[in-house]
Amino acid sequence: MTRRRGDDAAKVSRGADQTFDYAAPAELFMIRARSARRPPVNYRRFETAAEAIRFAIEEVPSPFLVGAVMEVREERFDHRGIRDLYDREAYPLARQ
Repeated sequence: MTRRRGDDAAKVSRGADQTFDYAAPAELFMIRARSARRPPVNYRRFETAAEAIRFAIEEVPSPFLVGAVMEVREERFDHRGIRDLYDREAYPLARQ
């Protein structure tokens, strides 16, 4: 993987040798919860993972977030993983 200048600010460590790239494109999938009628969106693409994370945490109602899955560079994150990425110090966007 080639790195461009400034990319380090958008990446966060995910373990001994893994980093998360908040600037990578992301896809967000919503699975309908049993108790809820219909999710606000079933599928949405985002230019950056940071935008997808912000949308999921700040815009999606809680019952639908439980069924959310975000995919970034063939890696999937459930609602707990999305929340973890949002709560990290390296998250690049302003929080609500």
